[in-house]
This record gives sequence, C-alpha cells and structure tokens, in this order.
Amino acid sequence: MPLPFLYETIVNGAPEWVPHWARDPWTLTKVFAVGVFLYLIKIYSSGATNHADKKMHGKVVMITGGTSGIGTAVVRELAQRGAQVILLTRLPPSNPFLADQIGELREQTKNQMIYAEQVDLASLHDIRKFATKWIDNAPPRRLDMLILCANTLTPPGGERLETDEGIEEMWMVNYLANFHLLGILSPALRAQPVDRDVRIIIPTCSSYIASPDLGDSLSKKKWSPKKAYARSKLAMMVFGQAYQKHLDAYKRPDQMPMNSRVVFADPGYTRTPGMRRWLTRGSILGLFLYVLCYFFPWLFLKSAEMGAQSILHAAMESSLGRGEGGRLVKECMEVDFARKDVKNEDVAKKLWEASDKLIEKTEKEQAALRALEKKHHEMREQEKKEAERAQEIEALVDTIRQGKEAEKKPSRRQRKKANTEKAEPTDQGNSSIKISPISSHFTKPNTTKLIPPISKNARPTSPSNTFPDPSPAAAADTTSAAGGGVPRRVQPAPRVLHTAATALLGPSISRRRAIEPRGPRLRVPRRAAYQATRGADVIIQGECTSSLIPDRDDVFLAYGASFGYRMGYDYRCTKKSRTGITHTRLRGY
Repeated sequence: MPLPFLYETIVNGAPEWVPHWARDPWTLTKVFAVGVFLYLIKIYSSGATNHADKKMHGKVVMITGGTSGIGTAVVRELAQRGAQVILLTRLPPSNPFLADQIGELREQTKNQMIYAEQVDLASLHDIRKFATKWIDNAPPRRLDMLILCANTLTPPGGERLETDEGIEEMWMVNYLANFHLLGILSPALRAQPVDRDVRIIIPTCSSYIASPDLGDSLSKKKWSPKKAYARSKLAMMVFGQAYQKHLDAYKRPDQMPMNSRVVFADPGYTRTPGMRRWLTRGSILGLFLYVLCYFFPWLFLKSAEMGAQSILHAAMESSLGRGEGGRLVKECMEVDFARKDVKNEDVAKKLWEASDKLIEKTEKEQAALRALEKKHHEMREQEKKEAERAQEIEALVDTIRQGKEAEKKPSRRQRKKANTEKAEPTDQGNSSIKISPISSHFTKPNTTKLIPPISKNARPTSPSNTFPDPSPAAAADTTSAAGGGVPRRVQPAPRVLHTAATALLGPSISRRRAIEPRGPRLRVPRRAAYQATRGADVIIQGECTSSLIPDRDDVFLAYGASFGYRMGYDYRCTKKSRTGITHTRLRGY
C-alpha cells in the first residue's frame, strides 16, 4: 500500500532496490518540475472547454463530416442532448461500417434519432439531388442547425488531385461543395419560423491567414498543398460573410427580422485523421515515425473531443443567437478576424460570381455526359437483349432439329413392325377392306369398297359355336359361302371371343386380359365402322385382335394377333387412360 511505503521511506530511507539517482532530493525536485511543466503544456494545448449548455430536444441538426474526427465528437455531444442528427456521408446508409458506427452512437447516447443520407461532396450532381429533395416538401422541413465539418487535406509533397468532374479536390470539398449546398438550401433556411434559432456553423482553420489572395488563381505550376488548403479556407470564410448578408437581405412575409445566422468556429490543431495524414506525409515510414513519437502529438495537439468544444460553443451559446451573424469563435470565445479581406464585399462578389459560373459550366458538361452515358447504356442493354433473344431462337431451332432427327430414326416398335411386315405375305386374297397398321401418325388407309348394299332390316344370324379359322383360305371360304361374293355375317358370342383369345394368347390368360388392347394400332375407315354397326358383313384382314373396339373418332382400333373374322360391336363401356383404351366390355351379336 502507498501509505506504509511512504512511511518506511521517510523514516528508514529509500529501499535498496531504488536507484541511486532517485535517492537524491535535488534530482527528485527536477523530475517533479518537469512533470508539472509537461502537465501545464498539456492543459494549455487541450484548449478551453465549452461551458454553454442548451437543451437540443426536438431540434434538427444536419452535419457533414460527422463520421470521423471532430465531426463524430460533435454528433455524440448533440445526440446526448436529444437532437435529431442527420449525417451527410459519402457512403450509403447500408454500408456495414457506417451502420455499425450509427448503431454504436445510438447506444452510447441513448438517442435513436441519428440518421444518414448519402451525399458525395466531391460531386455537384449528388449535392443537387439531395438538396433539391430536401427543399421539395410542403410545409418546409424543419432545420435548426447546419454544421459543415467536412474537410480534406493533401499532405505536403502530394500531387494535385481532381474530382471526377474536373475540379481540384480541396477547392471542391472544402469550399465549392458548401457553396452549392447552402445555395440550394437557402429557401429552406429562410422559411423557418421566426421563433427558431437557426445557425450555420462553419469550422475554419488559422491557415487562412497565410492564404494568397483569392484574385490570384493557382495554376498547376504554382499549386502546392499548403497554398491550396489555405486558399479554400479563406474562400469559405469570405463566402460565409457574403451568405450572412444574403440571408439578411431577405424580407420575411411576417415582416420579422431574419433568424438565421452564420457562425465561424476554429477548433485549433487537433489529432484528427486529416492532421495525421499531414504529419505522416501519407507514407508508411511517416506513419511508423508518428506511432514511435506519438508522445509529442499527444502533448501538443488537442483530442477530437477537445477540438469540438469551440463548435459546440458556437452551437449552444445563447448570445450568438442574437444580434448580427458572421462572428468567429475560437477557444470558446468570440474573436476578430485576422484578415480584413474576409469582410471585403468586392472580393465576396467576385468569388460568388466565379463560383456560380464554375458550377453552371460543370453541371452542363456533366449533364451532357450523363445523357450520352445513359444512351450508351440503353444501347448496350438493347444489344444484350437482342443477343439473348438470338440465343433463345438458336436453342429453339436446335431443339426442333434434334426432334426431327429423332423422328427420322425408327423406334423399337416400328423396327419390329417393319420386320413383321416383311416376313408376312402382302397378298391376303380378296377382301372387302384393307387396313394398314400405323404407329405414330394416322394416315387415311386405302380401302376397296367391295361390299354390296345392305338392307336396313338385315339382322345378325346366330353366333357360331366355333371361332373362324384365322387362315386366309378359311376367310375366302367364308366369303364364297354366301354366294355371289356377298360375305355371310357370323357373330361370335363373348364366350367365343374369350375362347379365341385363349387359343391365341394361352390358357392362362384371363377374360379381362384377353380383351385388353395390345399390339400396333390399325385404322379402320369410317365407312366400314358405320356398316359394322349397322349389321353389315365386314371382313378385316391383317393384324387384328380379339376385339374390334369402336373409338369416338369414327374409327375402329384393332390390336393383337393375326387372324381374320367377322363381328359386329356396340359403342358401350370404354375406360380410357393416358395411353389409350385399357379395358373394353364387348358384346357380340
């Protein structure tokens, strides 16, 4: 414990493990004096602390550059006081890093009203889209405070960088983006009720003191990071003074004085990412030296939280909400400007006109480029669609070609039927109707109409006890038995049908299986079907089955073994499936 150690040290002297130089009182005095001096330096370099406090519940604060450095500290302090904060960021709100940062801020401040809007300050088009969307609302959106913390800095020795629109980067982000944003949001600021304290806070830097005159343009040969940065800060301060006069010149409909004020705030030298980039010269070696000698930046530079104190004072000090605008706050107190040309109206007028012309020219060029790019994009999309359509047509043609090639190749059943036709004799003798078997397509068969007219009163004779001989000779004898070439009608009974099926297919075949459709299909002409149903004598030769099944398409379907017979049928009791007729009850006459 410290007390016993101090007691032992005072009474008995320092322990043996204490170095010799630490036992010398004069040495201890010098170490103590150095420690106090460093502490005083740290206190001085940390700057003043904001003592102004103000409730921010219900107020809407829009801030740029609020995701790093001083901006994050300002957002945290305002959110803790209940303000609704809108962050204008380069990243979309769906970015995981930005979403995590906003979630952390909400958790730390216990304030869920922290939102993000994507606005790239390096693009005039992005700024116009957001600002136009913001003011396009009735009634006007509430806006109590606008803090412009966004800033960029090119390290010494760095090359001159330009945005995609062809404008020097530091001039664009540090000045022209704010000029464009405030110019479009001006109607929204002037439309705020008179009882609201509206403030536009512009953080600045003391480097504006060493800036060249704004009338002296920086050519690419004379350009340097230090001059370009100082010039952008001076231009922002000159524009801020001119913008305050622009707001004061507006006459409100209620004849009340304008309640919007511009306030400048100098946070001082702070350990921000921009300052770290400046000190390290943007190199790995510089970063290594920065980490190695971090004690000196820690001692002489403010932290981000202490750098935000002047901005918070400008946001919450009640005296700044009264009187004239355009005042400068440094170390939480109001100070004068170091350069007189900050309030020079002629310089401000020339700067305003030059900025307007630059924005107008750039936006016209970018609009033409966007239109051309859109046209090219539409052409590429059209070509892509046409290529996809051509591929689909080609694939369809290939599919049709493959289908036709597959149709040309005979199937297994077709090859078997062709072999059977070659093996059997083609001439079956005299017949009344000739039927050719088909497999895939029904073709109109060739028929020989040798059937004489049949009387309507013809009645079927009694069925024979034996099934007709399937041989061709038996068929010819049956035809000649009637005399005069007229076939004699013989109607076998269902039992005879089963007997024939059993004789052809085997004794183990059941009655139902015997009459199931089997074998290739044969098309029977409509005339023959009609005469068969009227009781006419019809002889069918070729491949037949034990059943002639009437179909609903005015044809007979024939299946099964090779034999010839004469039979009449009715149209009853057909049970169909996806492949055709699977079971048919037959009734013989």
